[in-house]
Amino acid sequence: MGDRKVYLLLTDTGTIFTRMIKLYTKECHNHASIGFDCELTEVYSFGRKRPRNPFVGGFVKEDIRSELFKNASCAVYVFTVNEKKYNRMLKIIKEIDENKQKYRYNLLGLLAIALNKRINRKHAFFCSHFVAMVLQEGRLLEINKQLCMITPQDLKEASSHRLIYQGSLQSYITFREKYLKAQ
Repeated sequence: MGDRKVYLLLTDTGTIFTRMIKLYTKECHNHASIGFDCELTEVYSFGRKRPRNPFVGGFVKEDIRSELFKNASCAVYVFTVNEKKYNRMLKIIKEIDENKQKYRYNLLGLLAIALNKRINRKHAFFCSHFVAMVLQEGRLLEINKQLCMITPQDLKEASSHRLIYQGSLQSYITFREKYLKAQ
């Protein structure tokens, strides 16, 4: 049983909703996802269930090759974890996936952050809250902040990870696919 890799993916899709968030945060990447393979085919978050509607959201297995991510910029970070932590994180994702009908996108919680207020709703997450919860389950998050107040920038700054790529998400996909074929 060797070490495993877990990926933190921060993106900017350039959508209207993302641009509105960016006006407030002044940060370049405002969406967080967690992945379990370097090709980013196993990527999870709380986000849009319908690409054209940011208000219908919940737990999603994201397809980074979809139209929504076509022009996205990104930063990809990697954690090296033992098998036990890796499996603990996968277990929580599997539990949410099996019960996804009871989970909701926490738009109120996202808006509350802008007002520096906490709204921690049962079975409701926004992207960085969800990723923080999964990372905490794997004991990878080092932060003194309530999970429902964590932003993508907090994840970038408060975790024991290493930046492996920053730029166009499509270029990352192409690079990884070529690299893996060469192996």
